[in-house]
Amino acid sequence: MSEGSDTSRRRAVALAYREGDGAPRVMAKGYGDLAERLVEEARRHGVFVHGAPELVALLMTVDLDQRIPEALYQVVAELLVWVHQLEQDPPGEQT
Repeated sequence: MSEGSDTSRRRAVALAYREGDGAPRVMAKGYGDLAERLVEEARRHGVFVHGAPELVALLMTVDLDQRIPEALYQVVAELLVWVHQLEQDPPGEQT
């Protein structure tokens, strides 16, 4: 889940990656109240939320259930590595 905000209203995009998919897909997206609900629901389910307004702006142009464009593979891969690291060593815990 990525969220962004601008001076007018908040935006959010939810990505999902399933085994066998060639790339993550845009599963949900929205502005304003819908974006707030997406972020709240993600957090309620323990999904990590990353604030990246530029990435959100690009992902908002992708249709629902469509794979992310190849040009975004690198940045999304970096976010997935970040999430994996958080899952392995949550903030506040020392290994």
